[in-house]
Amino acid sequence: MQGLHDFVPTEIKAAYINLLLQVGFDTIDFGSFVSAKAIPQMRDTTAVLDKLEIPSSSSSKLLAIVANLRGVEDAVQYDQITYLGFPFSISETFQQRNTNSSMKQSLVTVEQMMKQCERNNKMAIVYLSMGFGNPYGDDWSHELLEYWVSQLAERGVQILSLADTIGVSTPDKIQYIFPYLTENFPELEFGVHLHSAPLSWKEKVEAAYQCGCTRFDSALKGYGGCPMASDSLVGNIATENLISYLKDQGEDLKTKYG
Repeated sequence: MQGLHDFVPTEIKAAYINLLLQVGFDTIDFGSFVSAKAIPQMRDTTAVLDKLEIPSSSSSKLLAIVANLRGVEDAVQYDQITYLGFPFSISETFQQRNTNSSMKQSLVTVEQMMKQCERNNKMAIVYLSMGFGNPYGDDWSHELLEYWVSQLAERGVQILSLADTIGVSTPDKIQYIFPYLTENFPELEFGVHLHSAPLSWKEKVEAAYQCGCTRFDSALKGYGGCPMASDSLVGNIATENLISYLKDQGEDLKTKYG
């Protein structure tokens, strides 16, 4: 919802997320503890959280996005939140645009976030923005990606999501990068946060699935995406498409996830 111009009322946000919580998804990304000036749509995240009702039979966990230490300190106060998600870009340009901080400063934020998570019984997920390339002319390579994964792992990060921020991933890239990282860092859990045009979602999901990926981010109808994407049709992976694909592969999602 963060890209919408008109503010979505708190009651509507909460009602929508409460319906998602009844489905049995593993994790629900419900809001962001970020600057209200930078992202006005998320200014009511605390109020939304107060209205959420996790069914007693549900195993769904809540995830909040944070972009700086203040956001971390706000998020860890709430028992309902399990995961803190931090966007770490391997593009210096995009890190500045996205979090108003350098990669070096953001690495310090990750260190502090990990300490806060340990103290407050939370888990961290770091999104590797520009994980499949970037449009800004910054250096990008598999070796650079590996370097930053190692830096994050040294600071205690255990879950990383490869983010296709602008939709430039291809099956070939996914089938090289995902196994490359899982083989070099077998102790870490990797997932994918893919963006795609409507007609190319399946080949990307299939490439990741065939590489052993079991952690996928998605959004109903594929809504959202990155506003920096050059193609206006590039959005998130549609949840309904992902579910359909996984069922076709024989995955019993109800047994696994609710």
